[in-house]
Amino acid sequence: MKLTDSDNDKKWEEEEKRAENLLQKTVTTRVLLGVIAVLLIFILVLLTIVVNRRDSRQDKADSDLQQSITDYDREQREREEQVLEEEKQPEADKPVPEEPEEEVEESEEEEEPVSSDNEKTAIVVDIEDENDEAYTKEFILKEAYPYFADNKQDAIWDLAHLKRYVKLSKGLEGTGDYYYQGDVDSEGKPHGTGLAIYEKNSYYFGEWSHGTRNGKGTWFRFYINQKNKSNAMGVYMAHSYSGDWSDDLPNGEGAEHYDVDVSKLASTQGRILQNVVGPFKNGLYNGDMYANTVDYTGNIQEWDGIAKEGVFTLWRDMSAIGECAVWRYVDDHSVCLDIDKSENKNQGIRELLK
Repeated sequence: MKLTDSDNDKKWEEEEKRAENLLQKTVTTRVLLGVIAVLLIFILVLLTIVVNRRDSRQDKADSDLQQSITDYDREQREREEQVLEEEKQPEADKPVPEEPEEEVEESEEEEEPVSSDNEKTAIVVDIEDENDEAYTKEFILKEAYPYFADNKQDAIWDLAHLKRYVKLSKGLEGTGDYYYQGDVDSEGKPHGTGLAIYEKNSYYFGEWSHGTRNGKGTWFRFYINQKNKSNAMGVYMAHSYSGDWSDDLPNGEGAEHYDVDVSKLASTQGRILQNVVGPFKNGLYNGDMYANTVDYTGNIQEWDGIAKEGVFTLWRDMSAIGECAVWRYVDDHSVCLDIDKSENKNQGIRELLK
């Protein structure tokens, strides 16, 4: 069949329309692909920014974590040096210690025995007379004993902060003696179970063997209106150890604990040790140790370390800046707590060391 010119024109117009439609679809596809590419680039850039910011925040947090304990340690050392300088001053230049707001009238006390070789001497108190005045050692020991025996720590805290308890402990300063109530051997030395009151608001309740602390027992010390070289910032309220004892010192498994006043931990001071658990040898950390810290917000973090007779194994070499990485963060082993290199010795319950 032969096509006319009119048919050819129509066919040509249809071809042109199909070509135009195909061109439009091609342009639309290219535009869409371009938009998708731009969106993908934008998303990749956004993800990169987010990841970089997160890494930056993590790096800053890690840096702050490591720096905070260093700042705290440096500040404490400076305060300790200041206290030591004050102790070296002549008596006339030393500041007069603050007295309690209400003074208690001194009561007459019997002369206490002191051993000729200046070793600690237990003063075993006769408590048969139940009508003694509340400020006498007999009354105080009898009153305190059952609370220590039942480990009622809130009541122990309250009793230790009473003025008569503080005064009784203060009267022992510099004597090397302690007041005792409990079981004794044939020579009158503590043997069995008993309670001792020492100077500096310190107490021990537990097992004894012929005058020395041996077996299971708990030692307490309360920092009452006290800021000194062992409590430079005043953030510690009490210090205790509970566990195994031998030869008058922590030996074996035990737990050290600090009561901390978190409100006195400024944000720049970071974290402070609150608990240390593990084996002890002569009062020193000795073995695989666990610790936790608390910061000014009350946040608690866990750490581990390895020590041998008070010297920590280092997690990394920081000798170039004079620091030791001694505690390792349990959740991230790349984060450590650092101390001054010179302090990596005699790490333990220093207040109990001979």
